[in-house]
Amino acid sequence: MPINKITATKRGKAAVAASLAAAIVGGWVAFFSPGTTTPAQIERAYVEQQMTPPAVEMAIDRLIKPYEGLRLVSYQDIVGVWTVCYGETVVDGKPVRAGMSFTPQQCESMLKKRVFYDYYLPLAKRVKGFLTAPDSVQASMISGAYNFGTEGQIRSTAARLVTQGKFRQACEAQTAWNRAGGKVVNGLVIRREMGDAQRLGEAELCVSGLPNVQ
Repeated sequence: MPINKITATKRGKAAVAASLAAAIVGGWVAFFSPGTTTPAQIERAYVEQQMTPPAVEMAIDRLIKPYEGLRLVSYQDIVGVWTVCYGETVVDGKPVRAGMSFTPQQCESMLKKRVFYDYYLPLAKRVKGFLTAPDSVQASMISGAYNFGTEGQIRSTAARLVTQGKFRQACEAQTAWNRAGGKVVNGLVIRREMGDAQRLGEAELCVSGLPNVQ
C-alpha cells in the first residue's frame, strides 16, 4: 500500500488534458482504435509517420525528464560506464565514449526512441490490456519500467491488475517499488506516489487520468 494518500490533482488532470489535446492535434485519436490497433501497427505509425503514442510523450515530459538529469557531455557514472544525455550508454549501436556531446534536441530524440522501443512496445506486447488502459496508467507504467526495469514491470502486481482492468489498484500497486538496498527511500516514495512541489508523482498522474477519481 502507498505511504501517502493517492489522489487526483489539478496539475495531474491538466497534464492529462494537455496530452489528450496533443493527441487530437497529432492525429493519434483518429488513428488509434482501442482493442483493435496492434503494437505492430503502432510501430509502423511511429516509423513511417513519426506518430508517437501520447502515453510515451506524457511519460517522458511529465515523469521521466523531471526526475532524470540531462548531461550534454559524456561522463562516467558511479560504476565507470560512459553515459550521456538522459542516461544513454549506447548511441547508434556503439558505446558512449569520452568527449562525446549532443544538443538537447538530440538527447530528447534518443530518449523518445529508447522509451518507445525499450519500454512502451514491450509493455504493449506482453501486458494484456495495456493498450486499452487510460493513457495516464500507461504513462505511469512506462515511467516505472524506465526506473526499475521492463521485466520487473511486466511481472509486477500493477501489470496483473491492469490486465484485470483494475486501474486504480494498479496505480497504487506500483508505489511498492520504493526501496533500494531493502530500505524505503524517500526519493522513490516521492517519485512513485504524489511527487513534490515541482514534479508530478507516478501514482498522482496515474489516477488523475481515471474517471470519477478524487
